[in-house]
Amino acid sequence: MLCWAGTALLIVTGTAAQAASATIAVAANFAEPMRELAAVLEKTTGHRLELSVGATGRLFAQIRNGAPFDAFLAADRRAPAQLETDGLAVPGSRFTYATGQLVLWSAQPGLVDAQGAVLQTDRFRKLAIANPKTAPYGAAALEVMTQLGLRDTLTPKLVQGESIGQAYNFAFTGNAELGFVALSQVMVGGQLKSGSMWRVPPALYTPIRQDAVLLQRGSNNAAARALMALLRSPQGQAVIRSFGYEN
Repeated sequence: MLCWAGTALLIVTGTAAQAASATIAVAANFAEPMRELAAVLEKTTGHRLELSVGATGRLFAQIRNGAPFDAFLAADRRAPAQLETDGLAVPGSRFTYATGQLVLWSAQPGLVDAQGAVLQTDRFRKLAIANPKTAPYGAAALEVMTQLGLRDTLTPKLVQGESIGQAYNFAFTGNAELGFVALSQVMVGGQLKSGSMWRVPPALYTPIRQDAVLLQRGSNNAAARALMALLRSPQGQAVIRSFGYEN
């Protein structure tokens, strides 16, 4: 197991002897919280992070193909666990940093009702989701559609993005009137930024537990290790909760 105490102390005191930099693979749903956390890390330690944002499945494939990442913040538990099994991640460094929440969202105020009944109407032409083969939020969206008995009805209306970030952009720009997206993409400080949404009941989909793992390339990287500690700290967890995640 890794010992995180020394790194955590650096975050609290901001007395890192020498600032370092690290390249972090980040699931698309966590892009905004990660940017805020990166700013906190730089302010408190001097360490800087370069972020590569995308679908979990695509980032996982890149890591297995030798992409130069120091840590991986996935949107599921499977990919980081497999990297441990493959010897590409530091044993004992994996942990759940957040539990994501799925919402049905529209850029149009008033279009989405509090029960998601709009899905059973003809008030929309297109519904955006992330690719369920590479993005856990896309897989969760299919689960919801199936649980509601609407999968056959909604399939012809689907617009599929490579990641949850692209699915959100489809809905944000109006290319799709509705989108199954991450709560973190549409709220900040506990408030809906714009539009209308239905917070999908957790009973309708498998919990989206998101794991982080330190990769072998980052095993001795002070910035990557400091990020892992920040994610587990009260300060980091408060930032994560402010974007609508559970932890």
